[in-house]
Amino acid sequence: MRLVRYLVLLCLCVWLFLLLRVIRAQSPPSPTSNSMFSNARALDALLQDYAYQAFVRPRTGVVYDGTVPSNLSGIQVSAMRLRSGSLRTKGVRMYKEFEIPKGVRGQPYTERLVLVYQNLGNWSMVYYPVPGYMYLSPILGLLAYDAADLTAKNLPVLDIKASGQPISIKFSELKSVPEGSVPKCASFDLNGSVSFSSVMSDNICTTFQQGHFSIAVESIAPAPAPFSFPSPPSPSPPPPRGISGAQEEQQGSNNSKVWIIVGSVVGGFALLIILGLVIVWLCRYKHRKKMHQMERAAEVGEALHMTTVGSSKAPVATGTRTQPTLETEYVP
Repeated sequence: MRLVRYLVLLCLCVWLFLLLRVIRAQSPPSPTSNSMFSNARALDALLQDYAYQAFVRPRTGVVYDGTVPSNLSGIQVSAMRLRSGSLRTKGVRMYKEFEIPKGVRGQPYTERLVLVYQNLGNWSMVYYPVPGYMYLSPILGLLAYDAADLTAKNLPVLDIKASGQPISIKFSELKSVPEGSVPKCASFDLNGSVSFSSVMSDNICTTFQQGHFSIAVESIAPAPAPFSFPSPPSPSPPPPRGISGAQEEQQGSNNSKVWIIVGSVVGGFALLIILGLVIVWLCRYKHRKKMHQMERAAEVGEALHMTTVGSSKAPVATGTRTQPTLETEYVP
């Protein structure tokens, strides 16, 4: 019986494990899901490549505007190479919409770095959707990379932070604020998390670290987005490898997860059926064994003495428990 209990507990554990897997797989993704995060990071890698291609004869402190392919039409990208020491001691008076103060440091330390500027334009809601909010301005990005090799691709992003005054972003392309709405600064870090803060005068937002930024308001109803987001046109050259590859990998990952869940459920049911059959077989085996032991005990019991009665033999007891007495012996 102890073995049967262990098998029942094992079946329950397997069933609970499969149930948790199914519940986790069916839970709705959050606004900053892994798929959106991976697509945004793949876009950053592509724009870094296009920004570096703008450096023909690079000069320090000069802004170079890059060119994106036709299937990303509407996105603007620029690059500016700086010395880390100059960035820390002087800052940058104005880089597009960004004003970088003194005291900005990059980690890990590099002698030179490149600040890549992004303006996602009508692709803002595609890569950075926030349920319940609509953008009044395009998403603007500022990311730092190592400038040691201006032909490198897929470079890791440096961690730059302002230690004294914050970095200012002055939004010039701003749509009118809907009546009754309060504009907020939306900041996206490199982990995909979004935070909101108050908008300063002259449509200025501040930050102490790099990332992507915009001004947004809460949408009262699921009205159409403030920008028109047409599907990417079919360009003559093949689409950039980074984005399509990330989408294909994500789709393949989702399909593999579905197959893993289906296989786990089917395997769990098969395991439960096998364990049930084993339990039934064990119960029958123990019952047959007990009956066999009882039969052997009956056969090996104490033999009765035999005596001859006429022409046949019959068992006879060796003695009696109570000796017979005459009734007359009790008469006084």
